[in-house]
Amino acid sequence: MARVGLTATRLVAAAADLADEVGFENVTVSALARHFGVKDASLYSHVRNVQDLRTRIAVLAAGEMIDRIANAVAGRAGKDALVAFAGAYRAYALERPGRYRATHTQLDPALVAESSTYRRTAEVTYGMLRAYGLSEPDLTDAVRLLRSTFHGYCDLESIGGFGDPRDVQTSWERGLDALHMALKHWPRTAHGDVG
Repeated sequence: MARVGLTATRLVAAAADLADEVGFENVTVSALARHFGVKDASLYSHVRNVQDLRTRIAVLAAGEMIDRIANAVAGRAGKDALVAFAGAYRAYALERPGRYRATHTQLDPALVAESSTYRRTAEVTYGMLRAYGLSEPDLTDAVRLLRSTFHGYCDLESIGGFGDPRDVQTSWERGLDALHMALKHWPRTAHGDVG
């Protein structure tokens, strides 16, 4: 029988907190059971296995992150929206490192396709970029550019990877200026053009 007070929602929230403390890759059913002072078996009525637990953390984190981003970009367009989007992304990545790492987990494509969280993420991201006059396939290319730029910057910043004395915030802002210019002057691809 499941321990009174333990629910899947409570377990996933605790596991997400644990991910921020010890790293996403160190979250296990055993570590979570120790956190609650119960045996591993007590958790299996709420989560199937460690993969299920990590998937649930990823979905939770993606929802939290897009909520922050959506709130930041609401009512903005163009560079203002880009800067707000990027700022919310970076803040989440730095404040919630384990959760952020979870958002980069490869998930079952069927789960992603059915998830309102991932649909909302696409809507907010593509909506922000449409203000630059982009359409497919350029939208997808621009999303990939932004995601890799933001992720790379946040990943390096989180490990102290910027050794130069130049202020990291200033470099971030200059990078956003450059991204804005790239998006504003994006080389349009003709429909069906793959080169």
